[in-house]
Amino acid sequence: MRAVVQRVSEAAVRVDGEIVGEIGGPGLMVLVGVTHDDTPEKAERLANKLWGLRILAGERSCSDVGGPLLVISQFTLYGDTRKGRRPSWLDAAKGETAEPLVDAVVAALRALGAKVETGRFGADMKVSLLNDGPFTVILDV
Repeated sequence: MRAVVQRVSEAAVRVDGEIVGEIGGPGLMVLVGVTHDDTPEKAERLANKLWGLRILAGERSCSDVGGPLLVISQFTLYGDTRKGRRPSWLDAAKGETAEPLVDAVVAALRALGAKVETGRFGADMKVSLLNDGPFTVILDV
């Protein structure tokens, strides 16, 4: 699993003009990509890493301050652009594999006590955020 994590003051995701997920900060906006060998165990590891990641102000984590997370599925994180001008999506898991694993990340975060908002899997989503820092990291588990 791969995640792009941004420290945010606010973030929202819209589908067809409707806000389907929204957080105020300090918190994290997390894009999650799934590949073929990912498992529920990796989803749980990613959730634990996100909950304890000390990238908020004062080297605090969401678990320290009760910071919310906006988790959005993002198959394009596994796009391969090494050849040609068009990305290959061969490394991205298909929806029937990816959706339950993204849901597992969300469920594991909620089980840890996190306030989690989400996008809508497979939808044409419009994401807006105010990156605080800016601060962005990539996690691979």
